[in-house]
Amino acid sequence: MAEKVVAAGEPLTDDQLPDLVIVGAGLFGLTVAQQAVEKTGARVVMLDVRDHIGGNAYSYFDKETGAEIHKYGAHLFHTSSEVVWKYVNRFTTFTNYVHRVYTTHNGEVFPLPINLGTVNQFFRASYTPAEAKALIDEQAGELAGKDPQNLNDKGISLIGRPLYEAFIKNYTAKQWQTDPTELPASIISRLPVRFNYDSRYFKDTWEGLPTDGYTAWFERMIDDPRIEVKLGVDFFDESQPWNKSALVGRVPVVYTGPIDRYFNYSHGELKWRTVDFVERRYDEGDHFGCPVMNFADSDVPYTRAIEFKNFNPERRAQQNPDKTVVWEEYSRFASREDEPYYPINTESDKSLYETYSELADQEPNVVFGGRLGTYKYYDMHQVIATALASFERTIEPMLAGKE
Repeated sequence: MAEKVVAAGEPLTDDQLPDLVIVGAGLFGLTVAQQAVEKTGARVVMLDVRDHIGGNAYSYFDKETGAEIHKYGAHLFHTSSEVVWKYVNRFTTFTNYVHRVYTTHNGEVFPLPINLGTVNQFFRASYTPAEAKALIDEQAGELAGKDPQNLNDKGISLIGRPLYEAFIKNYTAKQWQTDPTELPASIISRLPVRFNYDSRYFKDTWEGLPTDGYTAWFERMIDDPRIEVKLGVDFFDESQPWNKSALVGRVPVVYTGPIDRYFNYSHGELKWRTVDFVERRYDEGDHFGCPVMNFADSDVPYTRAIEFKNFNPERRAQQNPDKTVVWEEYSRFASREDEPYYPINTESDKSLYETYSELADQEPNVVFGGRLGTYKYYDMHQVIATALASFERTIEPMLAGKE
């Protein structure tokens, strides 16, 4: 993989062009690059405005604590796709990490998702699964016969007022910076309650964390001399040669940046939510005793805290036993200058995306992909799956000159 390159100089000549340009070195772009060289022998140039590969899944090791820091928030790999699982295991092994989440409410810690342990602890009871289900059904029946028009009423209708107000209401208000009574009911389709003591957060067949870190995994994916990575390069900066005007129409392009930015926001901006992090360092080996602690109450301004050391207990020998680092996570609406994390997906946003998607279909030899390029929230395994499918369906034929 090439070191950081900020391109400058004369316009590119035809013989300087690769077979494929990929804009964005996140998981979609990495997967496409790997597949392109393996299956077609293509020469690939990857561009990224950041100073690292891996997109939002990028991680680095903190010198003081030895913790692997997920720079853009906690990333947990999980999948039920055998195709994806076999693919990623070509480049990394995985730990046996199983994700479990806890939440603090009224000074007490409960397991999430809401399960029989949560229910019995909350109601100070020893309900059987059938008894707990009957109780939740009775409490959820408060709004029976009504069609909930806001998130607050929808939540009550799904799991009942006591559990909703304890664990969902204020957390959601912090996530959206909006009272749930003013949020559309469509934001939530279900709020699962498990009537057993299963506290696994994910239900997928496989889960774990890359044994030697995310960045090592990503570097192996593109460890090929036919792949050149140029970091610190802005695709829209025409003062450098690797720009949109100089490339589109001359060479196949896979674009994974914001789709509205590609079209210079000509029809308006798609709305996103972003996340801010505040770092806390503690002179102790373990502050929370778990990797992720949610805070369900309104008097705590952040939604959750991430203690990175606890994602990798197998690395204790390499970690500082007397220091730990915690990131508090704050959610807010994103501006154009912020890092977009979660698409808001109102009806107007969906309509606007369709407008941009129609324009994208008309771009010559340009494939739009990834979270930003398709205005969708994807987990990592979903990004990889869509990249593999897009490569087979569209990009490989394009490289073979069939389109």
